[in-house]
Amino acid sequence: MTVPTDGGPTTGPTVLRMLLGAQLRRLRESSGVTREGAGWEIRASESKISRMELGRVGFKERDVADLLTLYGVKDDAEREVLLKLARDANSPGWWHRYGDVLPGWFQSYLGLEAAAALIRTYEVQFVPGLLQTSAYARAVVLLGHGAATPDEIDRRVGLRMGRQELLRRTNPPQLWAVLDEAALRRPLGGPEVMRGQLDALVEATRLPNIRLQIVPFTAGGHAAAGGAFSILRFGDQDLPDIVYIEQLTSAIYLDKRDDLDHYALAMERLCVEAEPPERTAELLTRLRDELYPA
Repeated sequence: MTVPTDGGPTTGPTVLRMLLGAQLRRLRESSGVTREGAGWEIRASESKISRMELGRVGFKERDVADLLTLYGVKDDAEREVLLKLARDANSPGWWHRYGDVLPGWFQSYLGLEAAAALIRTYEVQFVPGLLQTSAYARAVVLLGHGAATPDEIDRRVGLRMGRQELLRRTNPPQLWAVLDEAALRRPLGGPEVMRGQLDALVEATRLPNIRLQIVPFTAGGHAAAGGAFSILRFGDQDLPDIVYIEQLTSAIYLDKRDDLDHYALAMERLCVEAEPPERTAELLTRLRDELYPA
């Protein structure tokens, strides 16, 4: 395993915790220590050790140091790499400043999204957040927060626009989005907003790191009838893929092999049922001129 020694612009605290947790698990297992024994060493429960090894909680540097000693890690250089990883994993992400409008369950997703090498997403109702224009994003935000103040609406839109910076960075992730035709026909914000959004999607299809497909109505029923979901893959082989399913007031994160296989198969079927990527710009232009003429 290659352990990063700095957070950098592409590795958020969520993934750093996952990397550190995976390394601690391997060290514990190779030393023959049980989770119960590790918990006893740092005055914590077995379940706390389990959450640490999954990267689901923050790390105290003292606890990591005690565990490294228990696991027989004596080399100062190796210890320092892991202790620095623990310090970096506790640093807040860029989205921390939006904490007043950002639910805790979504903060975890932003950390995963920021560190993903490949993001595959299927959307039914809306254009994916990473591809929304600010005007379209405002219309979506108003649907769920119509009673919010103008300042809060601005901050929610600003957060969504901030997420999109990852697609423009030096080493951007690959985004493969499959979009149901219904989302393009739903006139959020009015014809002018929708025309601008479809124009932006046409531009997005020209970027080398973005692949966009549309599932037309003529496809009938399809593999993901259950609703929208995303699959995130990371550059480090020690990190499992994550399936993200957003609900109204919470989210589900799946990383078990059976779940991953199920959603990966559904995504593959969607990509087959959708129009091929090379036809996307043509379809978007036709829908724009048909539904939202200038």
